[in-house]
Amino acid sequence: MPFDPSIAAIRFGTGLGPRIVPPSSAAAMIDRLAGPDATAQALPIQPFAEAWRLFRDYRLTARDMRQAGSEAERDALEVERDRLREALEAARLAQARTRIARVAVAEDGLRERLVLFWANHFAVERKVPVGGLLIAPYIEEAIRPHVAGRFADMLEAVTLHPKMLIYLDQARSVGPGSPVGRRSERGLNENLARELLELHTVGIGPYSQEDVTELAKLLTGLTVNEEEGATAFRPAWAEPGAETVLGESYGPRPGLEPIRAVLRDLAARPETAAHLARKLAVHFVSDMPDGDLVAALEATFRSTGGDLLAVTEVLVAHPAAWERRKQKVKTPLEFVGSALRALGVGSERLLMLDDRDTRRLLLNPLQVMGQPWDQPGSPQGWPEAAEAWVTPQFVAARIDWAMTMPERLLPDLPDPRRLVEDALGPQAAEEVRFAAGAAERLSEGVGVVLASADFQRR
Repeated sequence: MPFDPSIAAIRFGTGLGPRIVPPSSAAAMIDRLAGPDATAQALPIQPFAEAWRLFRDYRLTARDMRQAGSEAERDALEVERDRLREALEAARLAQARTRIARVAVAEDGLRERLVLFWANHFAVERKVPVGGLLIAPYIEEAIRPHVAGRFADMLEAVTLHPKMLIYLDQARSVGPGSPVGRRSERGLNENLARELLELHTVGIGPYSQEDVTELAKLLTGLTVNEEEGATAFRPAWAEPGAETVLGESYGPRPGLEPIRAVLRDLAARPETAAHLARKLAVHFVSDMPDGDLVAALEATFRSTGGDLLAVTEVLVAHPAAWERRKQKVKTPLEFVGSALRALGVGSERLLMLDDRDTRRLLLNPLQVMGQPWDQPGSPQGWPEAAEAWVTPQFVAARIDWAMTMPERLLPDLPDPRRLVEDALGPQAAEEVRFAAGAAERLSEGVGVVLASADFQRR
């Protein structure tokens, strides 16, 4: 099917809007993706090291409070701990505003969607309530720079990132035969090894429990320098000798190089190409994707050595990707982000929200819709199937947001008839056009457009 600017913006981007010119061609989408990341430059996220320092200071203060020798000292430390907790929460909410603003205003909507996709593929959560501000910098440093690069580079950046090591308990994993393992109660943790195989690379099937254990042993020694919040390797924690993963031997001396080698090999496995090809097609096009599309993505991944720009080019150029029927339901974040985009809510308005309104207008509604901020519930990430999002409770929450929140975000609501064009383009459903024109109040007309099944799908 021929290229359609509206489909391009809705299916492969973060939606249409009055401030955004939709893509002119599939080639233009790829050219923009290959170019500078203008959105990240305009709307920056704080570095991980900076977020870690705040997180570390809070933890140290909480520890000192528990160990305080006098009531006066404990009271003073409690005041400081509470101040730091408020600073951590304020920083997390500022990150949320920035990330949602990127979805709402980015000229390069394809890049934003790819960031969301890969961040979900390599999903993490906070380990403790105050750890939420570490997630955005992890995405910014380990995922965003690689969405148009090589998958192997992204895999290495993610796997070796302090946030992933902490999330999957790798930072405390010790080889049973290591110097530390022989004299301590610490043991081997297989979480990272299992998710690397099952979720991040080859998928369910080609590996055994022995492969998981061997990979977990190979990863021992990987930990986090808690003073700096940086990845470190401790030889005394590493299992000695060679480890065999999927028939390949790594070692015999433990270290970062054998770990990097197994990651490169996992990234290049044909099972990884098949797993990721299907996952991309499911996310962007259909829960039951066209077989030729999946095969084309897999073949390109294999022939280019995991060049994600080349894979994305095949995705947006394949005829099966341009079916006019919208087959995917937007996640709550995609829904809210595309609604803000359709309404023309600018980044300046979103970034000026105070913490209370950030929760009230954005984060609390996302939770009621079924997508609590940065808490997918497991390393599997958010589900793709429509059934996960289309429940009576979640749909009611979307309708409520569409009917009530736009007028709290904008001083002047758009004409609903104009919003139909801004949000849905020339192919807008006739029943939506009619309902928008028949509404008695502006807020009702706007709500009808945003709550429509036409807008809820991509």
